[in-house]
Amino acid sequence: MKEPDSTTWLMLIHQVPNSPAYLRVKMWRRLQKIGAVAVKNAVYVLPRSDQSSEDFHWVAREIIEGGGDASVCEATFIEGITAKELIELFQAARDSDYTELVAEVKELHTEVRTAENGGEIWAAGMAARVSRLRQKLTDIQAIDFFPSPAGKQAEASVSELEAKIRKAPMRKAQQAARSYSGRTWVTRTGVHVDRIASAWLIRRFIDNQARFKFVPAKGYRRESGELRFDMFDAEFTHEGDLCTFEVMIERLNIADRPLGRIAEIIHDIDLKESKFGRPETAGIALIVNAICTKHKEDLDRIERATILLDDLYEFFKKR
Repeated sequence: MKEPDSTTWLMLIHQVPNSPAYLRVKMWRRLQKIGAVAVKNAVYVLPRSDQSSEDFHWVAREIIEGGGDASVCEATFIEGITAKELIELFQAARDSDYTELVAEVKELHTEVRTAENGGEIWAAGMAARVSRLRQKLTDIQAIDFFPSPAGKQAEASVSELEAKIRKAPMRKAQQAARSYSGRTWVTRTGVHVDRIASAWLIRRFIDNQARFKFVPAKGYRRESGELRFDMFDAEFTHEGDLCTFEVMIERLNIADRPLGRIAEIIHDIDLKESKFGRPETAGIALIVNAICTKHKEDLDRIERATILLDDLYEFFKKR
């Protein structure tokens, strides 16, 4: 990959409309993902390269299509911020990314040690999570334009965890899943696409005797034996850029191609992205919105959407 020219920069100057509200958050996430740093409000910078130009133009296009304004230009800073200060901004941003990653690695290390003390590690599920951490490290390294010293520690931490998991004893996913039989599954009221799909996944693939409980987003205290999903501090909820539906599939090591297709649809609807861009996504989003508009009770929404998801699963299975 060609090294970026550190004396000439690409600049994105943009204005995002207040509505729809999610667009501002979506664009912020996009800019974080490509490694851009802010030098002023609504002014982001990348070191000049062909990839940076393409990334900024894609972001600008999305902003304009969302009703905002955006311009991409080349710039050389003559007064004010210096090239050295800009480089330090990039390194500080990556330091933060690497620090967050190392914290996740340490957390998983703790889970591995706890499982070892019990005499057995569910290696299949752990391996999937380690693989996700490795991918996250790779993504950070791709935007570490001016290598951060913290990168070496992050690389070493992930490599150490990978080596540990490779040596771990295996326990079949089906055995681990038995502990989820006949449980009470708790989530927030007003279920929408991710919680609806997750409830369907639980009942069809994880716990066919599942009981669902719907609680307020704030003030709820977990009762003994309950499992929470898609809510704060839940056993199963968003992790990184994965929605709850994806996290459940990964953590429980459910290897199923049709489910993978459905997960791509749920991801793009829930996170308001076009990461996978499946042709079915817009139609499924419309139907889910229609279900939620007509049915106010959470269980009614889940039961109604179950028919849709069952049919969608069989469709992908036959294809």
